[in-house]
Amino acid sequence: MSSILICTVPIHGHVTPLLAVARYFVEQGHSVRFLTGSRFATTVRETGARHIPLPGSADFDDRIDLNDRFPGRAALSGVDAIAFDVLELFTRPAMAQYNAVVSAHASEPIDAMLADPAFAGASLVLGKSRDARPAVVMCGVLPLSLASCDTAPFGMGVPPMPGSIGRLRNKLLSALAARVLAPAQRHADDMHRQVFGVPMPGPILDWARRAEGITQFTVPEFEYPRSDAPSTLHFVGPISASGSSAPRPAWWRDLDGTRPVVHVTQGTIANKDFNQLIGPTLQALANEDVIVVVATGGRPLTSLPPLPGNARAAEFLNYDELLPKTDVFVTNAGYGGVQYALRYGVPIVASGGLEDKPEVGARIAWSGVGRRLRRVSPRPSEVRDAVREILQDDRYRRAAAAMAERMACSGGLGALGSIVESVTSQAARSGLKDYKTGFAIHPIQAQVENAA
Repeated sequence: MSSILICTVPIHGHVTPLLAVARYFVEQGHSVRFLTGSRFATTVRETGARHIPLPGSADFDDRIDLNDRFPGRAALSGVDAIAFDVLELFTRPAMAQYNAVVSAHASEPIDAMLADPAFAGASLVLGKSRDARPAVVMCGVLPLSLASCDTAPFGMGVPPMPGSIGRLRNKLLSALAARVLAPAQRHADDMHRQVFGVPMPGPILDWARRAEGITQFTVPEFEYPRSDAPSTLHFVGPISASGSSAPRPAWWRDLDGTRPVVHVTQGTIANKDFNQLIGPTLQALANEDVIVVVATGGRPLTSLPPLPGNARAAEFLNYDELLPKTDVFVTNAGYGGVQYALRYGVPIVASGGLEDKPEVGARIAWSGVGRRLRRVSPRPSEVRDAVREILQDDRYRRAAAAMAERMACSGGLGALGSIVESVTSQAARSGLKDYKTGFAIHPIQAQVENAA
């Protein structure tokens, strides 16, 4: 039996797939702890894992608008908005996250630490020598962010360009991104110096390259090829929590196959303003010969715009029952939801957005499984044209079906389990036992914490 610590930032889309991971390892007989936000304590415990709350400075409620949490953020745009988010949301919490991992290890030594890509505290854990820390495995709940000579910097939403011209473009864009992200990197270097006396060995956004394993929760066909990818990169296929057990609504019988079904949702977090995507979709398809199925993500149905005659709505729906009946999935490009739809071979229309949304949308277009709309709130005409094109052009359905076939052959949780077993057993075979006692807070760091 291994001691496993799962670490995620307190954001619903990051936590949800790792709940399935926690449940799997619990069922395999391992000791599993889950370090994340306090609001997820109940759902974590339902998996059989023990919940550890993130310390105050790293804990927050993702249901609260970030612009309310960070006055002035709403006024930022473009590269300034990106630089702000990478510094404030990704980099600054790293020290508190690291401290929480150290504390968890002190109470029960960790054999394997599984972290989501946004858990920057992992970059500090990796500052320890291998004989003084647990194995670290990155769990790819977002598009792969590894820097590469073959890809543009993560966050730009720019698809690959082949050949020497593409590599030159990527080099120039990487130089631009380094300047934009310089404040975050300086902060990361300062934190690393506090703990280890030297700056961070590489970009903080590329911390997973130093991990023992990188497990991407998709298949290679949905990810850009990288000729310089490390041997530690593995594709395990979609991993997500099981579909909602919500009961069938009274209108379920209307999904009888006589008309194409278009499902639209803004998820459970980015659903404060239905005029971003659900409203334009309802307006766009009101006169089309389709049934529009809306899921509010838990908000009351009264908060929706007026529903045209061909629309049906529910707060939650069972995706394992709905997606086999769905012809087009209209989404704000959440990575988990997109992977879920592709498991059933459903082509996608994705709107634009911030954070990882441009990267998800770019991969949808690049892989041929759907259409990418650049706007956060697309015009109804844009949605209508995209849905019509997918319904009329079978290449999208064929590409999505091929993706589903590939996903059905992926290893899933079993493959992830084998990778974790491999990296932990390698440590045992190599005699790396010092991490049981050698993983501790650096004296300089302790002084900083005491002063705080």
